[in-house]
Amino acid sequence: MKKKPIVKRLAVAILLTGAMLLSACSHGGNAANESNNASQNDVTPPADSPNTDTGTDTGTNTNQGDADNTGDVSNTGGDAAGSGSNAPSGNTGGGTSGSEPEPPSADSQTSATIKAMLELAKAGKVKGIPFAADTGLIDDVEKDWGKSDKTDFAGKGFYATYAKKHAVIGFNKGSQIFDVRSDAPELRTITLKQIEAALGKADGVTKNGTDTIYTYDANKTFELRFIIPAGTGKVDHISVYAPADTINNMAG
Repeated sequence: MKKKPIVKRLAVAILLTGAMLLSACSHGGNAANESNNASQNDVTPPADSPNTDTGTDTGTNTNQGDADNTGDVSNTGGDAAGSGSNAPSGNTGGGTSGSEPEPPSADSQTSATIKAMLELAKAGKVKGIPFAADTGLIDDVEKDWGKSDKTDFAGKGFYATYAKKHAVIGFNKGSQIFDVRSDAPELRTITLKQIEAALGKADGVTKNGTDTIYTYDANKTFELRFIIPAGTGKVDHISVYAPADTINNMAG
């Protein structure tokens, strides 16, 4: 009767021992797995690993991205510098290389002015005065400009002075204009040397007191005259003169 309790105790002891062994094995396996996992996580992957973010990013950004960006900046700067330097350099070069005509000198301008006077004289006119010798009448002048400041008889006809217009109009008894004179300020800087440089020697030279009159034949009808006082040596006034009209062809 005493053997049964002993057998039962042995059986219970064996079961407990087995349970303890199983539990110990389970904990040991888990610890081993955790140890293996930890050791695997601590291992540093190789530098050329395709899964490595650090290697890939560093290689791409340093060798390609930065180099490309630097190249773009360099090119942009070069283009900007080239454009900036070429534009003003080209303009400056064009101005100094003679591609644009040089402004005329004072002598050439004066010469052109004197030659233009002779051209106008061929039509009986003076610059700045709308009335012509030979074809114009003093009546037309008075209609446009009004009565003269004064009218004097001199030489072969009458002379009406319009001081504000820098003009004197000579006309005969038939009211026909035969002389158109101008003493515009720009004329008073012209010298005989400049006149002869533009037109050559005068066709005729006469004296009137201290004045010397240099006459150039514009054509068969008109003469261009430069009146130069001895005291100044420069033009006092010019005259477009029609010699044939000094005779009053309208007289009965």
